[in-house]
Amino acid sequence: MAAGLLAFTSGSQVGRAAGTLEIGSPAPDFSLPGVDGKTYSLESFRDAQVLVVLFTCNHCPTAQAYEDRFKQLAAAYSGKKVVVVAISPNDPEAVRLDELGYSDLGDSFEDMKIRAKDKAFAFPYLYDGEQQTVSRAYGPVATPHVFVFDRARTLRYAGRFDNSEKPDRVRSHDTRDAIEALLAGKAVPVETTKAFGCSIKWSDKRLSAKKAMDAWAKEEVGLTLIDEKGLREVAKNDGGKLRLIYLWATSGGHAADGLAEVVTMNRMYRRRDFELVTISADPPAAKDMALEVLKAEHVSSTNYLFGGNDPRKAMDAVDRKSSGSLPHTVLVAPGGTVLYRKSGPCEPLEVKKAIVGYLGRTYK
Repeated sequence: MAAGLLAFTSGSQVGRAAGTLEIGSPAPDFSLPGVDGKTYSLESFRDAQVLVVLFTCNHCPTAQAYEDRFKQLAAAYSGKKVVVVAISPNDPEAVRLDELGYSDLGDSFEDMKIRAKDKAFAFPYLYDGEQQTVSRAYGPVATPHVFVFDRARTLRYAGRFDNSEKPDRVRSHDTRDAIEALLAGKAVPVETTKAFGCSIKWSDKRLSAKKAMDAWAKEEVGLTLIDEKGLREVAKNDGGKLRLIYLWATSGGHAADGLAEVVTMNRMYRRRDFELVTISADPPAAKDMALEVLKAEHVSSTNYLFGGNDPRKAMDAVDRKSSGSLPHTVLVAPGGTVLYRKSGPCEPLEVKKAIVGYLGRTYK
């Protein structure tokens, strides 16, 4: 290890960072797993003249707004002895489901691998969510938060990536300016700026996430009869919200599993222009049984029971392109355009991608 570098790898310390690393401080060392299966430390980047450490994450709308700029930065300085490395500081269990409303993914290590592949990240993406020791050493206050180090691994810039998450409103290229100054052997013109974005999900926020789950579990669950005409209106979706429709039956082997998945999606996206509607194709005589299942899965959305004895009629009323098997999932935009359909168990990630593809991943 180079002289003057601080080492932080793992440990049992809990809590938040005491403060953000100050200009002139040595880079805290680390040993963190990357999504590519490798383990990285400062030594991994020993040949870099400039090291850019980005604290970011999967779920944050602001962080997602910068992902393409992270890629552009890494590409622009490839071969110029500038290395970009991203670190996710968040404890995935400290993220509330309703904080995932702009993302298809959470902040787990496995989800990071998916995001890196989806976005074709060409830079290391490292996970610090388990211990958060490295994050406490650097002290990011938001995602994203940028730290730029010189050849001696002394901190020369810390703060925002640039002045606006809207690309067309960028007027101050703070990170690039710091890199250019260091490459030219000059002083960084602006050494610190205020980082903005989503708060770091320190492990002490797990309690908040648990309280949210407990509160959702106490919400009222109901079940209302509906006829074919009513189902056609549901599928028509004349409202202003994106509508996820889930047809199921107590006799379906995957009913409970599917309900759990759509409940998760409802909790993620319902604070936006989104709603979940479940439709049980059970006969009216099975209403009590269907309601019992809904309550067990805490399905506090709009829930209907088809008031007929032929489940095929219910499926045809909602989606004539269904295969006739249950469960059946349909995502309908306002006005009736179907964005996703699947007979049989749905692929949750595919549905989430379709949802955020329509609603958007970043703040408007």
